[in-house]
Amino acid sequence: MLDQALAAPIATRRTSLRDAATAILAAWDDDANREGDLIGGLHTPMEALRTLLAGKPARVPRDPGAPRKPREGTKQELVLAMLRRPEGATVAQIADTTGWAQHTVRGFFAGLKKKGHAIEVRDRVRQVGPNNTGA
Repeated sequence: MLDQALAAPIATRRTSLRDAATAILAAWDDDANREGDLIGGLHTPMEALRTLLAGKPARVPRDPGAPRKPREGTKQELVLAMLRRPEGATVAQIADTTGWAQHTVRGFFAGLKKKGHAIEVRDRVRQVGPNNTGA
């Protein structure tokens, strides 16, 4: 019997907070659970949870094949906007704007390249050492 259970594919659905809260409320509403005094102390939090869930509309799941809509107001969006400018942006400018360390900015560029974005380095100035423009 255990072998059959392990061999059977498990079709699990990722539960959301809404699903979990709905299950809690269903257990709360079940009269068989009200025999003990433990649930009585949860009356106020359950009412607050019920009120919050009633005021928020259910989220419509997106099609698995559809591309994700990028979030707005993120540092990544800010960096991409800086890079789209005609003059582009330097690692130092991006680091100052976002508060990232310079190695984080370079890692972000590597991630963009990995995702298929074209990264063009227009001018590379050595930043360390004597007799260098960036020194």
